[in-house]
Amino acid sequence: MPLRRQGVIVKKVILLCALLASSYILSSCSPLAQGAAAVTTVATMSNDRRSAGEILDDKTIDLSLSSIVRKDTILEDMHINFMVYNKAVLMVGESPSAEARDYLEKQIKRNAPKIKQLINEVAVMPNSSYLSRAKDGIITVQIETLFLDQEVFHPTHVRVMTERRTVYLMGSVTKREAEHATNLATRAKNVDKVVKLFNYLLVRPAKEIERDNKRKAEAERKAELESKRAELEAAQAALQQQIEELNAN
Repeated sequence: MPLRRQGVIVKKVILLCALLASSYILSSCSPLAQGAAAVTTVATMSNDRRSAGEILDDKTIDLSLSSIVRKDTILEDMHINFMVYNKAVLMVGESPSAEARDYLEKQIKRNAPKIKQLINEVAVMPNSSYLSRAKDGIITVQIETLFLDQEVFHPTHVRVMTERRTVYLMGSVTKREAEHATNLATRAKNVDKVVKLFNYLLVRPAKEIERDNKRKAEAERKAELESKRAELEAAQAALQQQIEELNAN
């Protein structure tokens, strides 16, 4: 066999080995990237500053409040909404009389003993229209959307409720987070007033800071893997082109 032909074959073998090696490295990168994504997903699920027990208590209280209103004929003509956070209850809506509003408050305190604080913002006036309630819902969605597009606090840290264009905010936040949430809420269209009902933290929880640092490290690791993957794919394409050129000769 001519020496030139032997050289071409050897070169093709070397290139094929390099191509196979690059394919193996690329396939190895995928599980690492998937692992980083999985860690990020788990971190996202644990952003609520309440413990699992506290979340369960709040849901239980919420269900009991709805049951109190639904089963009592004295209250059936009232329009009432509740928001619960860390056993603090916000009560908003409309009542036909002060007596009916006070009766509701007494029933709640009697039948929901786990409540630590009851904030009664029910107005004595005719029930709001369905159009008014729909507009309130739009305001709430606007604010929750604004909360998604910022990095000062996680959206799960602040709960939002709107009643007759008044926005109520609840959650466990630092002063900086509270100010930022309030500023965002005032930017929503048709908001008349923002009421802050926060539980203020002196500093962010240490475990949350640690989690965020881990998330940042994982994001950087993922970006590095993607960069290396792009480089390997470019090298692989170049090797493939060289093999095709050798085959053509």
